[in-house]
Amino acid sequence: MVRPRLCRRVRFQPNVSYFKPAGIRMIELQESVLSVEEFESVRLKDLEGLEQEECAKRMNISQPTFNRLVRGARKKIADAIVNGKAIKIEGGNYRIGR
Repeated sequence: MVRPRLCRRVRFQPNVSYFKPAGIRMIELQESVLSVEEFESVRLKDLEGLEQEECAKRMNISQPTFNRLVRGARKKIADAIVNGKAIKIEGGNYRIGR
């Protein structure tokens, strides 16, 4: 039996949930979908500059789980930038908390 996934704690809800390259029509774009947890992991690690241990603690998850989240998010962001895709932030298994 698969272990149920715990809700990740997120402290920041993005104001903007869609980014697209300039000069490409929406109908022609592919999307990379970033979950809210992945967005939060990048925000904490890369923008806030926190250590992985502190980031994991703030999100109420283990360090290996945090590492998988941030690596997956960075890969999606890099794919969008390199291949001219839009980035859509939506969904996930999270709760807003302090």
